[in-house]
Amino acid sequence: MQKVYFDHAATSFPKPPEVVSAMVAYMERVGSNVGRGGYASAYEAAGTVLAARERLCALLGGPDPRNVIFTLNVTEALNMILKGFLRPGDHVLVSAVEHNAVMRPLVQLSQTGVAFDRIPCDGEGALCLDALDGLVRPSTRAVVLTHASNVAGTIQPVAQVGAFCRAHGLRFIVDCAQTAGMEPVDMGSMGIDALAFTGHKGLLGPQGTGGFLVTDAFEKELDPLISGGTGSFSHLETVPALLPDRFEAGTLNLPGIYGLHAALGFLEETGIDVIRARERALTARFLAAVTEDDRIRVAGPRTAEGRTAVVSLDFPGRDNAEIAFRLDSEYGVMTRCGLHCAPNAHRTLGTYPQGTVRFSFGYGNTEEEIDYASDAIGRILNG
Repeated sequence: MQKVYFDHAATSFPKPPEVVSAMVAYMERVGSNVGRGGYASAYEAAGTVLAARERLCALLGGPDPRNVIFTLNVTEALNMILKGFLRPGDHVLVSAVEHNAVMRPLVQLSQTGVAFDRIPCDGEGALCLDALDGLVRPSTRAVVLTHASNVAGTIQPVAQVGAFCRAHGLRFIVDCAQTAGMEPVDMGSMGIDALAFTGHKGLLGPQGTGGFLVTDAFEKELDPLISGGTGSFSHLETVPALLPDRFEAGTLNLPGIYGLHAALGFLEETGIDVIRARERALTARFLAAVTEDDRIRVAGPRTAEGRTAVVSLDFPGRDNAEIAFRLDSEYGVMTRCGLHCAPNAHRTLGTYPQGTVRFSFGYGNTEEEIDYASDAIGRILNG
């Protein structure tokens, strides 16, 4: 049976071959920690980590490579930002389609006196910009926004929200889990104070990699969530004030960062615009097929414009889980079914509690795979 991978919004697969080669080369030939050895291989590892920071800074429009902080994933990054910044009595605004990587920390913080309000989104998951003014309080300190919905693929107006935050003296925190490596991102021009990313999705790196970029002004307002050894300033028992050390206690995932560095090289050589055009064409082809069938409801925009390569489908009157199971077991089409760790996004889109079957495409997918999946959906619905 043919196998078709349409779950790139969860993790990209397969990775570029150079990612695997770089990780193996580190483990077979280098193996040293950064800042924990005074010998050539330790210096080599430090050089690769710095090069990865430089590539990420250039790709995401950060202020300086030292402002790139590595974590294990975007969830850890968002926890470090939110819990390091917010205090009892503070108020924040979030979109109505946020992932639980934002919402669970905020609900936790709400038990300590932090308040939040949701900015409404329309039926396609797009932020209602005109609602922002009425939600700001004297205690509002930040807006937290996903760049694109992991359910509907809807791309949010980040630059406009960044301008709003600047005008109102608010910090702007953006979750780029679904856009880094696939859509243009620029911290500076978008007015972003902290940008969280993951390495294993659009950046095409391995799991266990991620982090955040932070401005010099904002990092001074963050308390480190984790403290410990950094391999630097070892004569002190206080947390180093220097970036990135201030937020990088403990040993980094060096095999993962080597792989991420190689993946970033692949992205540079291929070009983000080339990848985006390819994924948008695949998305348009799939939408053209499924929107013709009145037994299928698309959750989110019905065209490829203004969205990522994520298409969630609802099958009214049918069991979405059964559709996903049959796609896999009978046709080898791999999707994700359910609420996708974003229950309020589904409430907004009108797909709660049943969820959706999510198809997410990557640069390596083909038109033939799109047509094969579309045909498989029709066969299941007709069966």
